[in-house]
Amino acid sequence: MANETSSYASVSSVSPAAPQQASHVAAAHSPAHGSLFKARTGFLFAWLCFVAIAWVLPAPQGLTPHGKATLAVVAWVAIVWITEAIPVGVSGILLPMLLVLSHAVTPFPKAASGFAAPVVFLCLAAFLFSAIMQAAGLDRRIALVLLDKFKVRSANGVIWAMFVVNFVMSLVVPAANARAAALLPVTNGIVGLFGESTRERNARKAIVIQTLVYGSMISGMCILTAHLPNMVVSGLLEKQLGVRISYFTWFRLQWPYLGMFVLTQFWVQHYFKSRGVPVPGGRQAIVEERRKLPPVARQDWLVLAVFGFVAVMWATESLHHLQSEIVALIALALMFAPGVLRSGWREIQGRTIWGTLFLLGGALSLSAAISDSGLAQWAADHIYTLARGYVWWLMLAIVMVGTHAIRIGMLSNVAAVTMIAPIALALAPRLGLHPVAFTLLISDTDSFAYLLPTQITAGVIAYSSGAFTTSDYARVGVVSVLIAIVYGICVMAPWYAYQGIPIWNPAAPWPFAH
Repeated sequence: MANETSSYASVSSVSPAAPQQASHVAAAHSPAHGSLFKARTGFLFAWLCFVAIAWVLPAPQGLTPHGKATLAVVAWVAIVWITEAIPVGVSGILLPMLLVLSHAVTPFPKAASGFAAPVVFLCLAAFLFSAIMQAAGLDRRIALVLLDKFKVRSANGVIWAMFVVNFVMSLVVPAANARAAALLPVTNGIVGLFGESTRERNARKAIVIQTLVYGSMISGMCILTAHLPNMVVSGLLEKQLGVRISYFTWFRLQWPYLGMFVLTQFWVQHYFKSRGVPVPGGRQAIVEERRKLPPVARQDWLVLAVFGFVAVMWATESLHHLQSEIVALIALALMFAPGVLRSGWREIQGRTIWGTLFLLGGALSLSAAISDSGLAQWAADHIYTLARGYVWWLMLAIVMVGTHAIRIGMLSNVAAVTMIAPIALALAPRLGLHPVAFTLLISDTDSFAYLLPTQITAGVIAYSSGAFTTSDYARVGVVSVLIAIVYGICVMAPWYAYQGIPIWNPAAPWPFAH
């Protein structure tokens, strides 16, 4: 994916051998490097499926024409993303065209509405922040300080240190996406310390996936304000059932999710064989690298002050009611005030990951089409037909798997939970399950959509690092999704029962004070 070179450069810019590393990473991601046949096959198969579903095959029973057209687009983009047939940024640009061409959404401005979504501006600001930090060398400086303070010596230590940082940030930063965006330049600085051997490349993959995706999502599950879907679910339960979940009650119900990180850590490091990979040069190398850093310039302190302002504003959103994207854009205005930055716009725009931004806008457009066309509701109806009549844990497992199937073509966790949570709440009494426990478990598993980077914004942010391919992500993600499903059934459901809301008893009263 040659036109994604800026994202690869962002990984290697912290290393003295940046040009060489950037070229190696770009080559590893390019279809011309040993995977041209797969790319061509995927490209052809994607278009054949698109044409067949949109215009040749009959509509499945109960699916509207718009839903059928949207299904064609979902099939096209899923194949393209999995086979890496074209650069993902280009696929994002093409999605509105496909929605119009298939008659899934018209007119074009509505089909391209995802490009005007607030999260796009949040991510744009985050990507520019990352470029600014790279240009100033702050990403490398922060990475070295973290590694030194935590006395990190291996890839395993890096991941655990960054999980602690993730959890601490979840107490004050009210969005998993915002945490992933904030940690992107730091993580890039850390993985930039590793070389180009197979083991070190695999260590980079493990660190980025665990830190920016799994760590961001899992750490946010137990803090009500740390993950936007948490607030969507709590608001829905209060409005529909009169059940109010306080900040403390949410933590009391959800904190066991932290244990899931232990399992994903074991699996990811087993898959990439990265557990024993040392940080090049050991801790002494980190200390030496810190000593080589030049003094912090006045402009760098100004940049850090603006980042501090962003963190405080994000943490106090309930007081000033300025959305995260507005705060981020205000910070951009401050960043680009005359005399604040040492770098010019030319250098910053060269380090900004524009392709990932295009991917985000296109995926959000598709997410809206899936909801509006009736495709999601049609899928949910089929899930109910499959799930009814079994024991509680099997019904829960079936609906969880069905939820992940629905999520394949969606990006926004907020949009997905907004759509899925009401369906889960309506399904619970039909299946004879506790509405609160069932809705929580189904909505929570939605946040662990690890099959494609484009299913959650944190995955898109992680992909921008250039450390892994979509194939790497999917192969390790399949088992991670299974871990999440089994964890929900075997750990969280019994824990909810212990707290007084057994999923198998729909009549159990709400045990906490309203």
